[in-house]
Amino acid sequence: MPGLTTMMALAPPPLSVKRRFSTTSRRNKETPATTMLLLEKRFPCSPHLRRRSWSRRAATATATAICQEQQMMERLAEDGWVDAHMLPLLTPVEEAWQPADLLPSFAASADEQRSQVAELQARAAAVPDDLLVCLVGNMVTEEGLPTYLSMGNRVAGGGDATGCDEHGWARWLRGWAAEENRHGDLLNRYLYLCGRVDMRRVETTVHHLLRRGMRAIPRPSSPYHSLIYGAFQERATFVSHARTAGLAARHGDDCLAKLCGVIAADERRHEAAYTRASARAFEADPDGMVRALAAVMRAKVTMPGELMTDGRDERLFDHFSAVAQRSGVYTAADYGDMVEHFVRRWKVAELGAGLSGEGRRAQDYVCGLPRKIRRMEELAHDRAAQMEAQHVSFSWVFDRPVRIH
Repeated sequence: MPGLTTMMALAPPPLSVKRRFSTTSRRNKETPATTMLLLEKRFPCSPHLRRRSWSRRAATATATAICQEQQMMERLAEDGWVDAHMLPLLTPVEEAWQPADLLPSFAASADEQRSQVAELQARAAAVPDDLLVCLVGNMVTEEGLPTYLSMGNRVAGGGDATGCDEHGWARWLRGWAAEENRHGDLLNRYLYLCGRVDMRRVETTVHHLLRRGMRAIPRPSSPYHSLIYGAFQERATFVSHARTAGLAARHGDDCLAKLCGVIAADERRHEAAYTRASARAFEADPDGMVRALAAVMRAKVTMPGELMTDGRDERLFDHFSAVAQRSGVYTAADYGDMVEHFVRRWKVAELGAGLSGEGRRAQDYVCGLPRKIRRMEELAHDRAAQMEAQHVSFSWVFDRPVRIH
């Protein structure tokens, strides 16, 4: 606690305080209570005053750090780095796939349209409920886009203040949102057409999630925190959609496999963009970035759909996550692999002389984290192996029970 250490170093020893108290009291004939009040004002040593002092110092340090991060973001936009390294990762609109390209077309004749829908439903009939639960959970998460866009606009130096700003970060944010918007549309339409899920409960879940929002990263306005979080989230969604595609193909639903595959490809490009931006920030400010990485890791990279509920199950996200873990769509081991990947990609272990004491501690913590995560995952796996099978009813699949352990 550096604030407390500093205060103790600056404060006079107790003996001088007593002497000052006694001398002042005799000289000015003040009451002890009045003199003590004056001393407390001069030497704020009570716990609540110390906490207030620490809070002010922490707030000042945070504001200073975010101001420096904002300047870095503005430089990257002004010198054309965003235009050169991030915007090319967005697909031109006329070349981009659209949901209508991948699902039964209403431009076809009525007979052909019915035939396409019947084929889709026949293939979807073989998809097991646990994979459907993972698919719905992923779709609901994608449909939370308005919340994620509003979060992006809070980033200092990286937002879109007017809604049509021309700097690189604003154009990236709008382009990213335009591509992400197709993901929820595509999965939503597939789920509607396949007839395997209760769409009203699914739509109610989306409604709840948008009203509830999301738990923010440690510093929502921090560019460093946001870039790191973006890289992790895009990689996590890539893994989840790619695994869903593989499982769908295994169960004979080539249409669903293709849908999840094109979404995974988008997420891969978006991951590359945020990874590049984070790497550039590490070059500019290694100490600030490694401390930001440690802060995000300590807070845990929470999924943006964490607050989802269908209005009945308040632990819906936990149950969805348990199904994803058991089915192999997204696991704790994947999280450990991600941490290891980014530590290696951003060369965190190689950061050297420029780090502060806090930065070195953050470096040690982050570099040791993959091993800890894997150990925790092994223990959790051992515990799960000893547990009896447990099922939970999901309203998404008409209250059918789905195994979570």
